[in-house]
Amino acid sequence: MVSASDFRNGVTFEMDGQVYQVVEFQHVKPGKGAAFVRVKMKNVINGGVTERTFNPSDKFENAYIERRDMEYLYSDGDLYYFMDNETYEQTPIDKALLSDAFRFVKENMTCKVLSYKGSVFGLEPPTFVDMEVTETEPGVRGDTATNVLKPATLDTGAVVRVPLFINTGDFIRVDTRTGEYLERAKG
Repeated sequence: MVSASDFRNGVTFEMDGQVYQVVEFQHVKPGKGAAFVRVKMKNVINGGVTERTFNPSDKFENAYIERRDMEYLYSDGDLYYFMDNETYEQTPIDKALLSDAFRFVKENMTCKVLSYKGSVFGLEPPTFVDMEVTETEPGVRGDTATNVLKPATLDTGAVVRVPLFINTGDFIRVDTRTGEYLERAKG
């Protein structure tokens, strides 16, 4: 059990049959009246963020989110198959559970599969990935006065905006959280 007075960023708890993670918290002690805890919390299953106030003595059940490293193997329709690197057990995950960042994941890449009480609810790809540019327009010589970006298609089919000096066949590093180009990478 965790009480509201023990809330810190990252604490996960179960409330009303849902699992929440504390994003921000503030212990408030007004001049008059009882103290309370103001919390911004994220529903880890569906991603919704809400704000709520709690009495510091409110108690909630701890929620343990399991994060397992699994290797992406292949897709078959709307199912994506991942293999546990320790047990070699394969787990199918529905396309609806995958985040937008999954567009940067290639076969044989290791991801963190998130589950609660044995039920998979999400996936965290690696934070930074190196990818090959398969298609982009050639940069115009001399057009370097501003930070102009152009679209580039990567080997997974994802499209990101890159600087003009990036050409087809170059390798780049992408931040999967934002989908932004970071730097050139070695192939």
